[in-house]
Amino acid sequence: MSVWGAVVVAGVGCYLLKLAGLSVPARVLDRPVVARVADLIPVALLAALVAVQVAGDGQALVADARLLGLGAAVVLLILRAPFLLVVFGAAVVAALARLLL
Repeated sequence: MSVWGAVVVAGVGCYLLKLAGLSVPARVLDRPVVARVADLIPVALLAALVAVQVAGDGQALVADARLLGLGAAVVLLILRAPFLLVVFGAAVVAALARLLL
């Protein structure tokens, strides 16, 4: 199967999944547990993506400056810093770590 075939199949699958989600009755979506899970799934997926991008290098796990930058971002988020400060703080920590390591 070519790459384009895989992209088309994945696109159709995503469309059908979205269509299935839109056809769910409202009474199912009104449940508190369903609403909470629907709110947290995107956050969990984004956190997993960030973790893979920070700690992964091909097939290996690495601990480098990116991991220190992520740690700084977590600390700034816990301290309730504004988003731009979190991004710039993580970038500065990662840059300093790359410079020193």
